[in-house]
Amino acid sequence: MRTPGFHCITFGCQMNVNDSQWVARALVRRGFVERPLEEADVVFLNTCSVRDKPEQKVHSALGRVRRANARALVGVAGCVAQQLGEGLMRRHPQVRLVAGSDGIVSVPDAFVRLLDEPETRLSFLDFTAVYPDRDPYLEGEEKEREGEAVAYVNIMQGCDNFCAYCIVPYTRGPRKSRPTAAVLDECRAWIGRGAGDITLLGQNVNVFGLDDGGDGTSFPDLLRAVAALPGLRRLRFVTPHPRDFSPETVRALAELPVLCPRLHLPLQSGSDSVLARMGRGYDMARYLALVADLRAARPDLALSTDLIVGFPGESEEEFADTLAAVDAAGFMSSFSFCYSDRPGTRASAMPFKVPREVQLERLERLQALQDRRAEAWLQSRVGLTTTVLLEAPSPRQDGEGALWQGRDPWGDAVHVRLQGEKGGRAGLLLPVRIETAKKHSLVAAPL
Repeated sequence: MRTPGFHCITFGCQMNVNDSQWVARALVRRGFVERPLEEADVVFLNTCSVRDKPEQKVHSALGRVRRANARALVGVAGCVAQQLGEGLMRRHPQVRLVAGSDGIVSVPDAFVRLLDEPETRLSFLDFTAVYPDRDPYLEGEEKEREGEAVAYVNIMQGCDNFCAYCIVPYTRGPRKSRPTAAVLDECRAWIGRGAGDITLLGQNVNVFGLDDGGDGTSFPDLLRAVAALPGLRRLRFVTPHPRDFSPETVRALAELPVLCPRLHLPLQSGSDSVLARMGRGYDMARYLALVADLRAARPDLALSTDLIVGFPGESEEEFADTLAAVDAAGFMSSFSFCYSDRPGTRASAMPFKVPREVQLERLERLQALQDRRAEAWLQSRVGLTTTVLLEAPSPRQDGEGALWQGRDPWGDAVHVRLQGEKGGRAGLLLPVRIETAKKHSLVAAPL
């Protein structure tokens, strides 16, 4: 009997990537093997709808799947599945499973059932009242996962902020915190398999434990508990909301050496009037005061951010405020995008939409500024010593010694040249000296 094969296609953020990896591991535990798209018995699409045209991207992807493998059973999960629901099955007969953000927990067993029941279609679209925790983490995976240097651990899901532009509260549901014990158990499991660098994931990690399903552990408490786990070398978290960033979390950055000096702190706009229309709950004075507190607690802190260009009604003066904010906050990098209407959000009904050509012109200016800042940041690292946690051999080898890639505490990609007896392995923490700055990465030599 042929072993059933699966293939995963993922759109979106690291949380989506993490969800897809969990689905893949769960399918392997159920007897599946990963195969190319053309050979798969089941195909899993994990979707994102944060930015524009996500539906078209999913429909296009489903068309590619049909052309490549018309016999495969297809499941669609994530935010677009939450939006479109069973309409996906009506439009694409090959789709026999749709699962929303909370329904992903049911996907592996659903695929097993659907292979045995060719006429059955399943949907899991209801939001749950508590975090939809999953089957035992990493069970039986010692051999397959051992030596993996970096791991991502979900700690919560959903958001209650309802920022005017954001569809996440509608597609991920209300905030739900995962039990502290489950988070710690998964972190221990990853550490036991060689992960020295763990990132805690959530739509708004600051409010972990504050929902009705919380177990009394706050986010700073969780940081301290994870930081105390034996064998952990580095700890990171994404994404915090500036409005909810507590003084206790600031103190944790100062007091926990294992917390990395890199923080992603979404700003979205440098204009107070735009921030008010967005419903972000802070102005630039409050944001910069938080930045000052963070840098006082951790002087070596490097900041990155998210920025939206062309929010409804954004004037040239308001956009100029965003340019000024990039310098005022001292961001070393940013993720910047043109505003796009998302269905059901308050901003989608706002007047005075900024023309697309104006959005693109402003985005180009913003990204040019940020590129200059990113280049200056990388150049400032040349000649310094740091540590790199090796993750894998670098895809770019130049014949002058084996290149391994990894990250330093600031999250920069670093390629390390190893020669002679200095062999590389995933999870090895190496002291290095930065020799060269490339456009998006650094090159270093071991000390």
